[in-house]
Amino acid sequence: MSTPIENFADFPLSAPLLQALAEVGYETPSPIQAATIPHLLAGHDVIGQAQTGTGKTAAFALPLLERLDFEQRDPQVLVLTPTRELALQVAEAFQSYARHLPGFHVLPIYGGQSMGMQLKQLRRAVHVVVGTPGRVMDHLRRESLSLGNLRSIVLDEADEMLRMGFIEDVEWILEHTPEARQVALFSATMPEPIRAVAEKHLKEPREVKIKTKTATVAAIRQRYWQVSGLHKLDALTRILEAEDMDAVLIFVRTKTATVELAEKLEARGYGAAALNGDMNQVQRERVVEQLKEGKLDIVIATDVAARGLDVPRISHVVNFDIPYDIEGYVHRIGRTGRAGRSGEAILFVAPREMRMLRAIERATKQPIEPMLPPSREAIADRRVQQFKQQVADIVGNEELAFLESVIAELESEHDLEPRKIAAALAFLAQKERPLQVPAKQAGEDAPRGAKGAWAGRDEGPRGKPRREFERDDRPPRREPPPFARQADEPPGRRPEPAFERGEDSRPPRREPPSFARQADEPPKRREPPPFARGDETRPPRREPPSFTRQADEPPRRRHEPDHPQDGSHGDRPPRRAPHFDAPPARHKGQPDLDMVRYRIEVGHAHGVTPSHIVGAIANEAGIDSKFIGRIELYDEHSTVDLPDGMPPEILKHLRKVRVRQFPLNMSRADEGGEHAPSKRSRKQADDRDTKAGPPRRFEKGGFKPRDGAPRDRKPGGVKPKRRD
Repeated sequence: MSTPIENFADFPLSAPLLQALAEVGYETPSPIQAATIPHLLAGHDVIGQAQTGTGKTAAFALPLLERLDFEQRDPQVLVLTPTRELALQVAEAFQSYARHLPGFHVLPIYGGQSMGMQLKQLRRAVHVVVGTPGRVMDHLRRESLSLGNLRSIVLDEADEMLRMGFIEDVEWILEHTPEARQVALFSATMPEPIRAVAEKHLKEPREVKIKTKTATVAAIRQRYWQVSGLHKLDALTRILEAEDMDAVLIFVRTKTATVELAEKLEARGYGAAALNGDMNQVQRERVVEQLKEGKLDIVIATDVAARGLDVPRISHVVNFDIPYDIEGYVHRIGRTGRAGRSGEAILFVAPREMRMLRAIERATKQPIEPMLPPSREAIADRRVQQFKQQVADIVGNEELAFLESVIAELESEHDLEPRKIAAALAFLAQKERPLQVPAKQAGEDAPRGAKGAWAGRDEGPRGKPRREFERDDRPPRREPPPFARQADEPPGRRPEPAFERGEDSRPPRREPPSFARQADEPPKRREPPPFARGDETRPPRREPPSFTRQADEPPRRRHEPDHPQDGSHGDRPPRRAPHFDAPPARHKGQPDLDMVRYRIEVGHAHGVTPSHIVGAIANEAGIDSKFIGRIELYDEHSTVDLPDGMPPEILKHLRKVRVRQFPLNMSRADEGGEHAPSKRSRKQADDRDTKAGPPRRFEKGGFKPRDGAPRDRKPGGVKPKRRD
């Protein structure tokens, strides 16, 4: 074009469209809009290549709305999108731009929505249909969607439809559209299969390539944190604590990971929700709506579920799992920094994934800087600022007359200064989230004085635990060896060994045993045993047991057993039945620690497995999983053996931790209850009550309960061997 487009009024758009643009706040068209709208208004096919978040929806929606014939009842525009969320957002954009066009109707169709509802709406006049390829094909096969009068078809985010395996469906739909229709293809990248589709189905297309890849990414600050494994959750917690964010979108690779990570964040006090393909459409729409309205700040999603998600509130994108390809990374970070806003993208990278990081840097032409872990001071400052803001908001928005009278009474009754009262109230308010952050170990508050297995962990430069000792934790200093220089001894020549100084510091030699040959004794032949020499010194033959037949005794029937018939075993001590309420025993491979049994109020009825319990305790208590002992699951509760000496702060925190949405309510089993460790001595162990049903065991080597009664034996005792 001869002159650059500076505002939307320069386009030949109708007044209702310009009025709607002014109401939504659009003033200056983006580069993709300025280059695409004239071609689509002229009826040309268009190939548009630009990154996500550059305004592509308005680039094709505005000119196609301008060309609509409102006297025609059949669909005139078909927009294909890869996901349901993007279909809904495109439909909302059409409706927003056409708010002043009387009689306009747009219909989103996608899987997961009632087919009957869609059929009913298709029977009325629908001007624009926005849908996913699968559901559009269903309606075409049913002949409920007529494309005979279709004027334009738009392929939005074609590269993503290719990646999701929809490209054959897209071609099938294109083949069922009129020859004279207009085609607009938009894609962030242009792989060869997409180029082949364009060459086959587009006629003399106008290509619009906006080289804003670097500029778009430049508006997003990109950082990476080298962390892996279980340390990822701690790193994410630190980021949520220290970063100034509005809403955050966290990407993981699997659907299961979305739910698991959301549950772990909820256990740490964050409101989070999962967004994945296993959720029905109503649930997914509810999550997106809550995110838009500010009722939800953290969403954990997969690539497919978050495709096309357009929420201006998203200030941060965290790649909890690195994407499989570079295009996936570009699409992920495109969820933030949209419509001219700035954004933050943080990538968690394991050491083995550094090559992928370098490939992303080459593709985006932007360096991804390493991220410094937030310090205790930064987290504390962030908490203080949030606390101040909360207080200011309450003062400005809430009615406090009654509370002011209560404070006045408190001030007069106890002769307290207002500042002291305010400080006490602040102390109560910040108990669960202290403004003065205690010593942190890998993102967790480590209680002061925690020792041994309960001491927190911190990460070294490569994600390995860093060993730090307090002065009181140091082991006693060993005495220096005799050849070491003392502190008050001047440096000089190495002292002579003790044997060169005429001293003998060696320990005395032990006396040899009586059977050892002395140094001056000649070697002698080994004497044969007495019975080999014909001596009569061999031991007497033992008497045969009563149940064996003597050599001169005729064969006879097997007699009755000699042991009592009352079920006892003579002088043999009775076998003890295992006591399930006994204190936790140490098993093979378990650390050398004293264990204490704890009771938690979740069990089989809550859908809990041992892995859930181990994960919750290891993550929330900062304890290595190797220190977690036996776990026994019952219907309504469970027991778990943990090292003795758990700090009260950790026990208090674990009571509030949730597993599968149920609180643990952890308590020591010896405080009372069905499975409290026995306080009786071992001599009283024979009086144990073992009638209760056994718990399910999840540890190798666990005892199986017995009723304590001897097994019935057939009369006759042991069958004697036959002599041939």
